[in-house]
Amino acid sequence: MKLKPLTFALAAGGTGGHMFPADALCKELQRRGHKVILITDSRGQKFTNLFKGVESHLIESGTFARNGIIGKIKTLVALTRGFVKASWLLIKISPTGVVGFGGYPVVPTMTAARFLSIPYCLHEQNAVLGRANRAIAGGAKAIAISFKKTKKLKKRFLTKTYITGNPVRQEIVDLGTKPYPGIGADNVIRLLVMGGSQGATIFADVVPEALGMLPKAVRDRLQVTQQCRADDLERVEAAYKSHNIAAEVFSFIEDVPARLLWAHLVIGRAGATTLFELTAAGRPAILVPLPSALDDHQSVNAEVLVYAGAAWVIAEKDFTSPELAKLMQKLMLQPKPLKKAAEAALGLGYPEATQRLADLVEEMVFKGYAKARDKEQENNSPHTDPTEFRRVAA
Repeated sequence: MKLKPLTFALAAGGTGGHMFPADALCKELQRRGHKVILITDSRGQKFTNLFKGVESHLIESGTFARNGIIGKIKTLVALTRGFVKASWLLIKISPTGVVGFGGYPVVPTMTAARFLSIPYCLHEQNAVLGRANRAIAGGAKAIAISFKKTKKLKKRFLTKTYITGNPVRQEIVDLGTKPYPGIGADNVIRLLVMGGSQGATIFADVVPEALGMLPKAVRDRLQVTQQCRADDLERVEAAYKSHNIAAEVFSFIEDVPARLLWAHLVIGRAGATTLFELTAAGRPAILVPLPSALDDHQSVNAEVLVYAGAAWVIAEKDFTSPELAKLMQKLMLQPKPLKKAAEAALGLGYPEATQRLADLVEEMVFKGYAKARDKEQENNSPHTDPTEFRRVAA
């Protein structure tokens, strides 16, 4: 009997950390012949370069982090409306399964899926299980995690928890097959500074000034690409020019894979997407966790790389120009640790994360689907057995 394609609804909060892995899974499921529908919030409309041609729907939601009784009542009303709309939508599209990528906007959809007895899987990008995922973990048929040790994950959920890694773009994964760029006879070190999709003012304030503090012989060896807010472009360019440092400054970096391939070292935040791109590509980094991140999850994420020797971390309160200059001078005068850190980063990566997650969600709704597909296609290429990456220890 010929296998029928499945239909999956992907629910993701409208931030890059949720939307990028959802898009990677979307493309893989489509490649396998499945139909995919996106459910997000109004913020997800900003990601026009993702999910092209995919049917999408907006669901209202809210967070109980709002202050005061009035704020919490508004949240409850929004969640109720979202639940009703999500329920009617799921009845209409009748998905085989639902996959949630975190963020409060997924809560109404996953609650509706549970109410309608539609199996759902949760994916957690960070080293701390997010609050939204914690709220709906009980009804999940499977929980996919990106880090081997994930805080706030209850022990009673371990039997349905699997380590898949965090899906990243294939162009980034492909970088891991290429060697770390050698530091040539000219000893030039190429530095990539990324502050997230909207840039980070603190990097604009600290990095150019820190590099300007380096001795001239060290500054002459630098080539810098920095992403910053549009409002900061002129002053950052002027700062590099005043220090005679070769630099390119952008409000948005169009081709991140090419820049990562070029870079010897990255300075950035410690969001899950950034870290898994670094580990997929095998690039060392100086990480500055965002202190306002819920549950301080960026600090926990960064600890994993630091412990493995793949990165250096500076808390934002300590991220000053003198502190960064001191570390940069050390790394530039003795660059061998950069290559060692690059190797450590690559060892932490999950290049098959997208395929592993796709296998898991197929198995969630149709046990043995991957094996049946391989047999039908007479394809001996191995699929991922979810039992291979089940997390069995706290």
